[in-house]
Amino acid sequence: MVRTTLNLETGLLREAKKKAVFEHKTLTRVFEEALHFYLLPSVKPEKSFKLQLVTKKGRLLPGVDLADRDSLYQKMEEAQ
Repeated sequence: MVRTTLNLETGLLREAKKKAVFEHKTLTRVFEEALHFYLLPSVKPEKSFKLQLVTKKGRLLPGVDLADRDSLYQKMEEAQ
């Protein structure tokens, strides 16, 4: 373990102290955890994901009125 001196903004130190009290940790532990998190290597996905939508052409079935929701539901139930 090494002892060192840091020059911190007053507000930053105040917030770190609040966090230490709230989490029942030492101020040293709060700074260690923050530094560990900051130094973690950034994880990059191996390959980016691209969503490809599949579209199919269709036609309106006879008797279907898209403006009439109830008749549309009825046709959908009849098709099952």
